[in-house]
Order: sequence, then structure tokens, then C-alpha cells
Amino acid sequence: MSHLNEPVREAARRSVLCWLATADAEGQPNVSPKEVWAIADDMHVVVANIASPHSVRNIAQQPQVCLSFVDVFVQKGFKLVGTAREVRAADPEFSAWAAPLLSMVGQRFVIHSLLVIRVTSVAPIVAPSYRFYPDETTEASQVASAMRTYKVQASEQEKS
Repeated sequence: MSHLNEPVREAARRSVLCWLATADAEGQPNVSPKEVWAIADDMHVVVANIASPHSVRNIAQQPQVCLSFVDVFVQKGFKLVGTAREVRAADPEFSAWAAPLLSMVGQRFVIHSLLVIRVTSVAPIVAPSYRFYPDETTEASQVASAMRTYKVQASEQEKS
């Protein structure tokens, strides 16, 4: 069964950051933003370890993770739950997993290792307005509200 279907992939493409939640051996949670990540296939997400010592250490102790991403304008996204493992640069499988990330970073970042997440469940994330005010909440109204909040203006291309 494919957990990472086209709606999930499209939402991921529209999200700038994802948030990776891990826990250490004592259960202390850690949530950190990840800027370089991609859906690798129907069951896996790969995250670049650029500056993630806590995430790497926690995954070595406790592989269960939760990764979430939200389009901040539409205010919808997905929560992915699964198990993660670190793949180091010297590992034979590194190049295959790293391919989509290397094209994203170019020379900007050094990828120390990869966090490969095998996704076991996917759930939608939606802003409460969609649930509590379904008759007046649309993606367009959420985008307009977010643009006012963030003081963003649509480009000429987006207006046409």
C-alpha cells in the first residue's frame, strides 16, 4: 500500500520546511525543522542531516518518528508516522537515497548523513477553521488571511 500518494506528494512540494519529532531513550521529545527533505518513493521520506545531532542521536536510541509539513498559506498538510534510520555517506546506499537532496542543496550545505523514514501511517493536518467554520472557510479564504497576516502580496504571475 502506498502511503505517500499524489495528494501527499503535492502538499510536500508546496511546503518549505518539515518538522521532525524524535524522542530520546528516556522519552524526552525533540522537534526540529528540516529544510532539505524529499519524498523518495511510495513508502519513504529522506531528510538531510545538515545540523541535526539531536535527531540523529535520538533515532539511534528510539527509531519511532513523526514528520509533519503544512502549506502555511492554505493551512493544510500531513503528519507522517514511521521509523527512521541513519544512512551515512560511506554506506553503499547513500548515493541512491541522497540523489533528490543533492540537487536541492548544490554547494550550499554539507549533508553529513541521511535520515531515511519508512512511513507507516499518514494523516491530514488542517487548520481548525476548516472544521469549525466549514461554510465560510475555503483554501482561498485561508490564503487571503495568511497573506494579510504575513504581509505578503501575490506576484503579477499569480494574479493572472
